[in-house]
Amino acid sequence: MQGIVRAFAERYGQNKYVTAWQTDNEYGCHDTTRSYSQDAKLGFRNWLAEKYGNISVLNEAWGTVFWSQLYSSFEQIDLPNLTVTEPNPSHVLDFYRYSSDQVVSYNKQQVDILRELSPGRDIIHNFMGFYHEFDHFKVGADLDIAAWDSYPTGFLEMFSFSDEEKKRYYRQGHPDIAAFHHDLYRRCGNGRWAVIEQQPGPVNWAHHNSVPLPGMIRLWTHEAIAHGAEFVTYFRWDQARYAQEQMHAGLLRPDNEPSPAFEEARQVVSECANLPDLKTENADVALVFSYDALWLFEAHPQGASWSYSDLCFRWYSQLRQLGLNIDIVAPGDDLTAYKLVVVPSLPHVDPKTMEALKRTDAVVLFGPRTGSKTANLQIPENLAPGPIQELVPVKIIQSESLSPIVNEAVSFKGKEYEGLQWLDYVETDLPALAQRKTGEGVYFGEGRYRLLCTVPDKRFLGDIFAELLFEAEIEFHPLGNDVRSRIKGGCTYHMNYGPEALPEQFGTLLKEKDVAFGSENFGPAEVVAQLKKV
Repeated sequence: MQGIVRAFAERYGQNKYVTAWQTDNEYGCHDTTRSYSQDAKLGFRNWLAEKYGNISVLNEAWGTVFWSQLYSSFEQIDLPNLTVTEPNPSHVLDFYRYSSDQVVSYNKQQVDILRELSPGRDIIHNFMGFYHEFDHFKVGADLDIAAWDSYPTGFLEMFSFSDEEKKRYYRQGHPDIAAFHHDLYRRCGNGRWAVIEQQPGPVNWAHHNSVPLPGMIRLWTHEAIAHGAEFVTYFRWDQARYAQEQMHAGLLRPDNEPSPAFEEARQVVSECANLPDLKTENADVALVFSYDALWLFEAHPQGASWSYSDLCFRWYSQLRQLGLNIDIVAPGDDLTAYKLVVVPSLPHVDPKTMEALKRTDAVVLFGPRTGSKTANLQIPENLAPGPIQELVPVKIIQSESLSPIVNEAVSFKGKEYEGLQWLDYVETDLPALAQRKTGEGVYFGEGRYRLLCTVPDKRFLGDIFAELLFEAEIEFHPLGNDVRSRIKGGCTYHMNYGPEALPEQFGTLLKEKDVAFGSENFGPAEVVAQLKKV
């Protein structure tokens, strides 16, 4: 790899037409992050030896005394596959961390060569959607721009959406698929990000490959711009007539005539010319997302229905339905600029993250299983939620995972809701803010901090968010299931992901404002830009 990159950089590194470099392509695609080869086994052993130093330290960290797994040397450790029964979860977690570090190292080797031989040019990588097997924050730290490949209808098919959602948004993609990744990769690029592959029509790789609703390529492009993308490019320019991707649409058809997306892309260009220079501002709301948390839950899920990625996405989506801008942040990031911080779940809370949570004046909401594990995937000595007990004095003495056919009736502010997927039993002197029919609490608070001990249903979560936003003095505008808004500078973008035109009252609202472009009837796939915040 290094020889190839060096040869390219020596040949083209000083070429005046080369303005940026892309390292590799879609790290991890086709299951390439986690290798179970002989080289991976040897590399993993070396990584463990460097991390732990002494085999006795590893034995303690992994709890290998259980099931007679004690090691006497690092050379005895194999990869956590081909085991008789389930492997030690701490072993699995460290292997996932090791595998991620190999991607980070692989990327940095390319970056170092390019910076040496082609200085002054941006370095980019194109990440994927809903892919989490390496730490994108760490890879992004070595890049200038974090780019990603946006395929909303393909991701609708592949992610855990309900049949009802898939049917309603079959030709649009779920309203929050693209936005979630825009906000995630903005953080991965430390503010600089782009869409380097935008879907321009049907793709070829999903279970079912729909033709996007007329107007969706325009909508997706404007939405990326609204979230601060430096550029949006389409994959692909022309549709190939042969080989594996011949059914993947382009801006040009296989006969080199313009596809429907071509005119939509051209329309975006003309509409952007009517807008002033708009700057992306920090949001009032931050959502903490952790790749390490995802790996931990994958290694030790304690419930088949538990999905960390789904949990984070649903919390993000519920906030977006309230008309809010959201920043996705990494554990340990500075939180002092925010008024509301939501942590869907963070099983291990490290000291840096704990300090950031203490320093902020924001209202903070912790989801279930936060603080439930140590860095080595052990139960904390003081029980869950571990260090979070310092902020919300609650001790979790027992937990259960809930089957999809089971839920818990929960009351909050005189209304009835459901708790899903997870349920903690607690000891505390705090009064419960929400409780089960048995009287046991599932939601607690102390000062600015709140802790949920179950996964709230959509209505419950929405009402909690509304209360916390009021407490944090953040203005919000409920938009319903289909509409999304995004503020960039002095412009508010409104997008209709629904298959029907918007209610008349929304059109009336638009008529009262300065519309830069877009139809006031706000039909399906419409984008309206207003030069005032609403």
